[in-house]
Order: sequence, then C-alpha cells, then structure tokens
Amino acid sequence: MNLIDVSRELATDEQCLAFLEKMRWPDGTVRCPTCGNDKISRITRKTVTKNKRAQVYQCLEKTCKQQFSATNGSIYHDSHLPLHKWFMAIALIVDAKKGISAKQIQKHLGIGSYKTAWYVCHRVRKAMVDANPTPMKGVVEIDETYIGGTAIRRFQKTPKVRTAKEMVFAIRERSTKNSTGRVRFFHVPDGKRATLEPIIKEHISPGVARINTDSSAVYDFAIHETFNSRHRTVNHSMQWVVPGSRIHTNTVESSFSLLKRGLIGSFHRVSIKHLHRYLAEFEYRFNARRDVHIFEKTVAEMLQAKPMPMKELTA
Repeated sequence: MNLIDVSRELATDEQCLAFLEKMRWPDGTVRCPTCGNDKISRITRKTVTKNKRAQVYQCLEKTCKQQFSATNGSIYHDSHLPLHKWFMAIALIVDAKKGISAKQIQKHLGIGSYKTAWYVCHRVRKAMVDANPTPMKGVVEIDETYIGGTAIRRFQKTPKVRTAKEMVFAIRERSTKNSTGRVRFFHVPDGKRATLEPIIKEHISPGVARINTDSSAVYDFAIHETFNSRHRTVNHSMQWVVPGSRIHTNTVESSFSLLKRGLIGSFHRVSIKHLHRYLAEFEYRFNARRDVHIFEKTVAEMLQAKPMPMKELTA
C-alpha cells in the first residue's frame, strides 16, 4: 500500500480496526489476548471518546471478562491518535528513502503537538528493529564511519571546540540474482577488537564466500582465523578497488552515504541517545526496499511489538 491507497482504504477508525483484526487473527477467530479464549462478544459503544474504540470485544470466560480490541498489547494500544493517522504516518516513513522528520509528520497529518509526532515516529522505529537477523552470506563488506561532532573554526571570534564523534559499524551483503543484499548498522563505543569481533562472529555466516575490508589493522584481529583465507583488503591510501578484481568496500560505503544524507538532510541532527533507533529505521527500510508489502509488514510488526511508554523513551 502507498499513501494514496491508505488514504482511500483506511480512512476511518472502523476500516483501520477491521484491517488490524484481519492481520492479528488471520483465521477469522478472535481470541482474548489475556486468556486465549475464543468465546467473545462484540460491544459497540454509542458514544466514542478520545481514547476508546467504537467497537471492542469482551471475553466471556468467567474468570477473565477482559474487554479488548485488535490494538491491545501492541504499540497502538492506549494511543489518543486516530488509527488512520497512525497508518498514514507509517506509509510516509516507510516510503521516505532518506527518512522524514517528526516536524514534517506533524505538519502533513495535522497532529496537534510536535511531541506527539516525535513519539509516533519513535514507536514506528521500535517496530523496525530486526530482533532475529539471519547471518550474512556471499560476498560481505565491513566498514565503519563516524556520526556527529563539531569542527574547529579557527577564524571566528568564538571558535567551536571539536567534540567526540560516535562510531557506526556496518556489515553489508552484496546483491545477487537471488538476494537484494542487506545491511546491518551498529552503534558501537569504539573500533577495538573486543567490540567488533563478537558482532562479526554473530552476523556473518561461517559459509561466507569472501569478506572485504579496508586496510585497518583491527580487522586482521577482529575477523576470526577461520575466515583468514577469505579475507581481502583494499588500501584506500592507494586505491578504491584492487585492479582486476571486485575487491572493494564501495557497497557498504554507499549505505553510509544514504544514512548520512538522511541524518543531515531530513533530521539535521539526532540525539546520540536515540541513534540506534534511527539506524534501525534506515536498515529496515533499505533491506525491504524491494518489498511491495513493506507497509503491511510494518503494521503487522507494530502489532507484535510491546508498547513503549513515553517515560521509557525519555528515561
């Protein structure tokens, strides 16, 4: 679904709830999220308040009697924002290649406060986290980049002092005929072996065909000895591609380019505290870039993800 489809097919709260019910209970049997009982009754409220659904279910189990809707226990739960605005926000976020700011979401959807729009965006990002990624295969590239920091401006009356930058480590799988290629971003404290080695070991398959890196000495130690025969390096002080071969890190660096253009152009600046969520967003959107059902997939992920209270986000 694109934005036009969402505005046409999911324009009312009733349509949105029916859409969520179909995703949550695909077999058509509504079950209580508390006890799992399928004996329920439908309740239609005569008056709809800001934080209550027009239609809810009630469990008929005598020891339960829980009232619930399709949003219970999900990120949508207990939200005062209408569901159709939630869905339009999701459509905008998953379709924006370089991301879209909370300020733009607020303006486009007519959301009352920036705080609410910001909260919505972060809850969508929470659902974009891949909790169980499969290891990278084929030809894999590894590299790191740095985010943030302030450059020294020597010719101003009040020169700015250079601040520490945050390191982002990435593993990129090259595209093949059978795979679109994936990327994984990690916000790490440093580029030492003790930090990078566990990430490489967990996210690269033992059967990987080749691992390409730059000539940084840390990779000689961080990449396990079982990969030594498949590890290739390119010295960027001399060349970007080893002549006569496909040994380079240009693919993973293009992922960094997209990430930085998004952070600078769409968000302008991000809090380091929330950087991992922005990385998850760019990673998720890039890995699903050819998935025509990315909207439906994201809506379903938000049904599975646990609620994130504001106090948890701002703690």
